[in-house]
Amino acid sequence: MTEDREAALAAALAEVLGAGEVTGLRRLSGGASRETWSFEADGRPLILQRERPGSARSAAMATEAVLLRAAAERGVPVPAVVASCADGTPAGAGALGGDWLVVERVEGETIPRRILRDDDFAAARPKLAAQCGDALARIHAIPPASVPGLAGGDQLDQLRRTLDGLGDPHPALELGFRWLERHRPPPTAETVVHGDFRNGNLVVGPDGLRAVLDWELAHLGDPLEDLGWLCVRAWRFGAAPRVGGFGTVDELVGAYEATAGRTVDRDALHWWEVLGTLKWGIICMLQAATHLQGVVRSVELAAIGRRVCEVEHDLLLLLPGGAAALPPVVAPEPPVAGPRAGAPHDAPTAGQLVEAVREFLEGDVMAATEGRVRFHARVAARALAIVERELAAGDGPARALAERLAALGVADEAELAAAVRSGDLDDRWDEVVAAVAATVADKLAVANPGYAAQM
Repeated sequence: MTEDREAALAAALAEVLGAGEVTGLRRLSGGASRETWSFEADGRPLILQRERPGSARSAAMATEAVLLRAAAERGVPVPAVVASCADGTPAGAGALGGDWLVVERVEGETIPRRILRDDDFAAARPKLAAQCGDALARIHAIPPASVPGLAGGDQLDQLRRTLDGLGDPHPALELGFRWLERHRPPPTAETVVHGDFRNGNLVVGPDGLRAVLDWELAHLGDPLEDLGWLCVRAWRFGAAPRVGGFGTVDELVGAYEATAGRTVDRDALHWWEVLGTLKWGIICMLQAATHLQGVVRSVELAAIGRRVCEVEHDLLLLLPGGAAALPPVVAPEPPVAGPRAGAPHDAPTAGQLVEAVREFLEGDVMAATEGRVRFHARVAARALAIVERELAAGDGPARALAERLAALGVADEAELAAAVRSGDLDDRWDEVVAAVAATVADKLAVANPGYAAQM
């Protein structure tokens, strides 16, 4: 954003808030679906969130403001709502856009790796799973009628439609769908569901949980959806504990049951963990498509597309026979050859050029930047590392995939995905899982070879 546009945004915020001065306006890193800004209004620390162009959401910010206030009434730790588009926008506030929300800035940490590793949070970590369980029980006690506008519907069906809309079949995801369809637990009472309750959307201090953030995916559904989502491996960020990388399922469920006054079915919780894992894979695909289709050009969104194989790996670990079928993941080594390697191009090779740019980003650029630019430099360097490994792998993974597909009697991955969906290969489940697992391992060896070891 240019200085003129930042000045316009600051002026709009001042008018909306009735503030004499807006200072420290700074866009925060991350924010794949929204823009998030930190600022001070007459010295008061606040946060602005605005929808990014083309983003898909299930709860608009006007509804989110109502939801945050309802959550606060139930004792859920949330940032206080200061203003929103639902309150009416003054004529001079057009720079905010049509959909926005301003809340108080809660002091604390949101970066998961710091929460999970820094000494400042050593005393907080043993409390977090239980605090999350209590907070979730309070969220699920919000009367749905108090938050009009929340969508509902069957999550599995919605995910199926979303994947089909992307037009990019993935056999590993189809295995997840097939298992979920055949093992669906009985329905429970419909409640308000946060929809993205996880490490990364929590503000944590030395005393533990201080606020639950990012309510944009809130909807009506099964309360176990939130608990299962918190158990998804992606939200452990390399740490071992199953719940957010900081606690156990017993801690989470025990506190939830104590506050909610009802028992959690552990088999149903596993089902929702599988669904949550599948959901994250489809979200990764959606975010990459946002970049590829030109809606929002972003190196962060582009790189997320290569995380789908991480999710496929996690999904296989949760499905019958999947863990045993996954082979070791080994990063490909670049071929030892002269600089030309049979090609007419001069040295350096494509791989060596990529390596040089990656080293520049990891060294000079990251050392000279901070905040959002530094974060995106790191993402870009990781993306180039993927390109290096893909160049090193050559056509080996493609040849191996063709052999596996031929053994299963299908022409390509689209045909394999269709056969899994239809149930035509149910009697060859173990064989299909083994073939899919081998392909996932090949993709992971290029995208993130160290991921499999982060158990």
